[in-house]
Amino acid sequence: MRVLLINPRFQLPIDTRTTPHLGLAYLAAVSERRGDEVRVFDMDVEDVRLTDFVREYQPDIVGITSNTPQVKQGWYAAREIKSVLDVTIVQGGPHVSALPEESASRPEIDVVARGEGEDTWIHLCQVVERAKANNPKFQSRDLLDPANKLLDDVLGITYQSLDGKIKHMHERPAIADLDTLPFPAYHFFKMDRYTSLQPAMDAIERGKSFSLMTSRGCPYRCTFCSQSVMAEKWRARSPESVVKEWAHLVNDLGAQEIGILDDSANIQRARLHELSQRLIDAKLNHVPWILINGIRANLADEDLLRLAFGVETGDEDILESIDKRVTHDQIRAAFKNAKKAGLETVGFFIIGLPGDTEETMEKTIRFACELDPLVANFSMMTPYPGTKVWEQVHRNGGRMLVKDWQDYVFFEGKARYEMGETTAAAQEKKWKEAYRRFYLRPHRVLMTMTRKSTWQHFPRTLSMALKIVLPKKTKDDVKTKLDEARAATN
Repeated sequence: MRVLLINPRFQLPIDTRTTPHLGLAYLAAVSERRGDEVRVFDMDVEDVRLTDFVREYQPDIVGITSNTPQVKQGWYAAREIKSVLDVTIVQGGPHVSALPEESASRPEIDVVARGEGEDTWIHLCQVVERAKANNPKFQSRDLLDPANKLLDDVLGITYQSLDGKIKHMHERPAIADLDTLPFPAYHFFKMDRYTSLQPAMDAIERGKSFSLMTSRGCPYRCTFCSQSVMAEKWRARSPESVVKEWAHLVNDLGAQEIGILDDSANIQRARLHELSQRLIDAKLNHVPWILINGIRANLADEDLLRLAFGVETGDEDILESIDKRVTHDQIRAAFKNAKKAGLETVGFFIIGLPGDTEETMEKTIRFACELDPLVANFSMMTPYPGTKVWEQVHRNGGRMLVKDWQDYVFFEGKARYEMGETTAAAQEKKWKEAYRRFYLRPHRVLMTMTRKSTWQHFPRTLSMALKIVLPKKTKDDVKTKLDEARAATN
């Protein structure tokens, strides 16, 4: 069968990294292993029209991944495909796993795949392949006809049958043995069109940064985390499998940087220590690696490698309320150990968590300055569907300030919700203040000016600095100025 996998356009308000989608790389790999002809179409880097590509390739099944800001772009892509070809379209990803009925009820989406996608995707491919073999005039709507019973035994999907009923099939168990998965198929991506994993810090050649997963799942269910819609059970690949893939990335693909995308890489510290030693023994430790999603600060010690910590807040009560299950003293110890080992650290901080006030957000800024990581990332709280914060806002009289899924990005400097004393004005004020106060301290300015990467990425560094330091004029600001000008002349 001809398989097409699509990453919809992800329009971010800042210049940020573009990297191959790891989930699609796994789907491409399992499809290739099944014997399918595979194409990946990443709309962030492609320079041909999707409709033209589909007309030429004529896929038998299409998979579209979608997080929340991408989901509408996913629908648009599906609509474009359906306008030129009757083909089965499957949409997966965190957003549709949280709100499956929303996508399943759309005419351009045939099936929604919830949770981990590999086994569900292969099962759907088998169903479509058999259906097409048995019926030369097969149409995608035949899949949804309850009389055909084609989807009756497919776990982990949601769809709207032709009689208008939404069908939620039973959950598919998470993959128990991750070593059974093939390595992500990066050869289906236009690698030379992707940046490094950390453009603000690294000077890596295009196409030489790769993502890698050593474990899946997270037993910690932080209230703000969108991964809470995915599998809770933590499962790890064997160190042998990880090192084998690592060697493939370095020796065969020329990796200059590897990003670990585990939700919680250090759940078992002994395993991470063993993996690190095996990388040294295999002489693979010359390639830097980054823990993109951070690690648990309460499980970190000074023997771990380059570190990113999810600190989130400087207020102890807020920290407890988000189910982080870590203390500030544990966070302090983690940063101290990292610096003692001479490691580069990144701290993630959230402005505007439920219950935040100007006073508690001030504590977060001061805590960030106290910890003083190499990089501090401040984001404003975005309540994603499927998270506990999303439920809190809707249950406790909060007010969502975003009206469109495409606005659910956390780089733009705009508050996404209000609830109680957590006002939009306070969030936006303290977010701007956090960046200014952290990065404009004299020793930080000197550190920035003397870092090689600052000058290697100077246009981007300057652009980011201006966006943070200078107030952004919005359409409302412009309208207010015009109204004031008119009033002054009357």
